[in-house]
Amino acid sequence: MTDTPADPPTAKRVPHAFTHHGITLEDPYAWLRDPGYPEVTDTEILGYLHAENAWFEAAMKSHRGLVDAVFAEMKGRIKDDDSSVPVKDGDFVYWYAFDAGGEYPKWYRRKFTGGADEIMIDEPALAAGHDYFRLGGQAVSPDGRLLAYAVDTSGSERYVLKVRDLTTGDELPDTIENWRYGLIWAADSRSFLYTDADENWRSKAVWHHKLGDPQGADREIYREQDPKFTVSLGRTQSRRFATFTTGDHATNEIHLIPLADFSAGPVLVSPRITDRLYDLDEREGTLFIRTNDTHLNFRVVTAPVSEPAQWTEVIAGSDRHYILGLTTFRNLMVIEERADGLSQIRLRDYGDGKEHYVGFPEASFVAGLGNNPEYAVDRLRIQYQSMVTPNTVYDYHLADGRLETLKVREIPSGYDASQYVTERLVAPARDGVMVPVSVVYRRDFVKDGTGLLHVYGYGAYGHAIPPGFSTNRLSLLDRGFACAIAHIRGGDDLGYQWYLDGKLFKRTNSFNDFVDVTRYLIEQGFAAPGRVTAAGGSAGGELMGAIVNQAPDIYGAVAAHVPFVDVLNTMLDETLPLTPGEWSEWGNPITDKAAFDYILSYSPYDNVSAQNYPAMLVTAGLNDPRVTYWEPAKWVAKLRATGTGRKTLLLKTNMGAGHGGKSGRYTALEEAAEEVAFFLVQVGNESDAVA
Repeated sequence: MTDTPADPPTAKRVPHAFTHHGITLEDPYAWLRDPGYPEVTDTEILGYLHAENAWFEAAMKSHRGLVDAVFAEMKGRIKDDDSSVPVKDGDFVYWYAFDAGGEYPKWYRRKFTGGADEIMIDEPALAAGHDYFRLGGQAVSPDGRLLAYAVDTSGSERYVLKVRDLTTGDELPDTIENWRYGLIWAADSRSFLYTDADENWRSKAVWHHKLGDPQGADREIYREQDPKFTVSLGRTQSRRFATFTTGDHATNEIHLIPLADFSAGPVLVSPRITDRLYDLDEREGTLFIRTNDTHLNFRVVTAPVSEPAQWTEVIAGSDRHYILGLTTFRNLMVIEERADGLSQIRLRDYGDGKEHYVGFPEASFVAGLGNNPEYAVDRLRIQYQSMVTPNTVYDYHLADGRLETLKVREIPSGYDASQYVTERLVAPARDGVMVPVSVVYRRDFVKDGTGLLHVYGYGAYGHAIPPGFSTNRLSLLDRGFACAIAHIRGGDDLGYQWYLDGKLFKRTNSFNDFVDVTRYLIEQGFAAPGRVTAAGGSAGGELMGAIVNQAPDIYGAVAAHVPFVDVLNTMLDETLPLTPGEWSEWGNPITDKAAFDYILSYSPYDNVSAQNYPAMLVTAGLNDPRVTYWEPAKWVAKLRATGTGRKTLLLKTNMGAGHGGKSGRYTALEEAAEEVAFFLVQVGNESDAVA
């Protein structure tokens, strides 16, 4: 950075208007979208983003001591040479490990019967020379000889997939450009299926690649014609079938193709039906299908592979038990679910249908299957944590129901769980619905209104935010904060209906729930208005934009990461990567005036008004294909021009990253430390915070 700016940048206003359904809207900051996107080369746009970054650096300069102190704390909670628990898959066990001080891990394997460790992927070497690096996925061939892996060095999530011979370490000539999240090897290890991203960053096709062929020779096995649907790949636990699912957030269908013969025609399990979802696994010629066709919380049916549309119910839907997923091992079926909003693992015998649940030591926790790649098992790898218990890896022994602790996340700088208390409360929303909220705080926290409160939420896509552990959160807790997770509608925390009650024409329930949870916690003495911070990212960033429009007075500082705030403009532009597939979530304002009017009523960018907003930290990624950089840029520009207060407003754009921010385990901590420092400066006592 050169000169320190004296004032925040002011984005110019360029007249721009558009009309839909007889309504004309002005958008003077539309120019911030580069017409050459996804390439961003416009010098004026880049100049504005650099100016905002310079203002961010200037505003944080005097607080760098605090940022550094928080960063040191966060780094001190990470085991420098951390490693994963090895997982057996066939003849090998696999794991990753960090070298001391390493930003990225190395991936290893060794023979299950013993022998030397083999490095399969050296992420530090692959990341060398790149400001950004992400390993998108990896898959070892069935014969154990080849490794397919994909890397992204820009944050655009357009990966390059390569194939390595693990016996020699040589790279094969096979290269797949624009790979996107899906690869299934054939049983003979001589070819694989994959999906790619088209020019609009949508996965519309399944391709068959034979080793040694150029990508241009790959055979298209399936192509989705509906612009709203995208395609994803999977594999049954039995490793007999590849699955490809095509759908959006509400509707889908699945095809099967045998791993032994990719030349066979894909078999459709059941044709798409609007607002019906299903997924499946396979065991010994029988499909086990999870579906919400007759109950919103899903039921389980079976069907012969030979007649996949002939469904027979084996587990009925339940108002209390929300079935999240199933895995059919050879000797038992495992069902992951939530009961009364808390995660459970149910085990079911195929013969007599007897069931039991895995027992855990706490009343409120997060638990689920870990990596269990094999078909026949005598134990289950389970991941476990709670608001006060660090991430724990168990093996659950099927013979005697014993939980064996394999690893508890080590916190080198020290952590005493007895010094923290967690509660699960319910807050009344304005429409009478009771909204769960998970809270954690130090045992010496006093609920007299003098403390500090941080509230986090998401509330979209049926994605629940579980009451899990966070080492970074300790930097707030140990400085007098209580930290809360608002389990608002739009997530599926309390079942599928909870999700439906926060989407489409019920979207504003999510925003109202978050504000009402915050007000309830204030009433309970956790903090006073203005001493509350809030954070959310992506659709959770949209949430942040909505709450500051609705209730700016109760929040002292808000962090909105890669926020989806220009909702109406994005949903009106079907050329953007995700828009057609998002209409089932938000509505289609192009064809539906009611959807247009409703989105316009809450879209954070369109509802910025002349009021005193809280201090805000906003982040963006120049290469982000999910929430495009101009959404937060336009929003901040409008907030600067329209807001009436003088509170801090910062925009930080990662010029070489995407939706997930910076890569690298320590580099990513820098942004987490900046957020904590920002909150402490705005609502806390900075001198005490540094000490």
